[in-house]
Amino acid sequence: MKLLLSMFAYPFIVRAFVVGILVSLCASLLGVPLVLKRYSMIGDGLSHVSFGALSVAVACGFAPLWFSIPVVVIAAFILMHVAEKSRVSADAMIAVFSASALAIGVIVTSLTTGMTTDVDSYMFGSILAMSRSDVILSVTLALCVLALYILFYHKLFSVTFDESFARATGVRVGTYKTILSVLTALTVVLGMRMMGAMLLSSLIIFPALSAMRVFKSFRSVVCFAAGLSVMCFCLGLTGSYLLSTPVGATVVVCDLAAFLLCCLIGRGRG
Repeated sequence: MKLLLSMFAYPFIVRAFVVGILVSLCASLLGVPLVLKRYSMIGDGLSHVSFGALSVAVACGFAPLWFSIPVVVIAAFILMHVAEKSRVSADAMIAVFSASALAIGVIVTSLTTGMTTDVDSYMFGSILAMSRSDVILSVTLALCVLALYILFYHKLFSVTFDESFARATGVRVGTYKTILSVLTALTVVLGMRMMGAMLLSSLIIFPALSAMRVFKSFRSVVCFAAGLSVMCFCLGLTGSYLLSTPVGATVVVCDLAAFLLCCLIGRGRG
């Protein structure tokens, strides 16, 4: 017990908990409509885009976070809007963005700075990378996501399940999809500091899939996914501290265990 309490004596651990809980909450809330609309791998694609942007920023001496945000927002907008009007399927478009951005990032890194501490932390995650600005951005992001769900729940529900019906009832589908893409992009950029580009998509996919194994209604799935995501992150960060394992990988293992448990519960219910 003393060992667990001693965690909070370190400011970077406290910041990691605050940022991680808020990012996990946002990722799970955004993950439900993304998974239902078959954009579940957008987190993986955007994290690789963010890594490519980071590599360019480090090579050019720009601020990595502020350079990555507009690049990832534009990529998210393209994936959410242009992919639907293109003959290329959404998953194929995400794969193209993901592979291309990662390749550019690796080439730029190898030709310039090499694998520095900054680049390594974005690739694999690091709780030491959390700063006060990350905390402020995470709180702002969490408030925006919660406001989206509280104020526009019914419209978001209709856009998620039937865009044609939503348009017929006067809902501005394009506006809500743009908001969803921007919030997803911000979540990816913030979450990558902790989880890393290789594992970030698990924050979006696992909680939503786990909740869908147990519950059927949209509201129940959203609420359960949010709670499960926060719980798995807290367990993962605590386990990482106690076992001296990477945070991102430990959180993913907790998410995987929760998913398997939810599958058993769902199968038991029939």
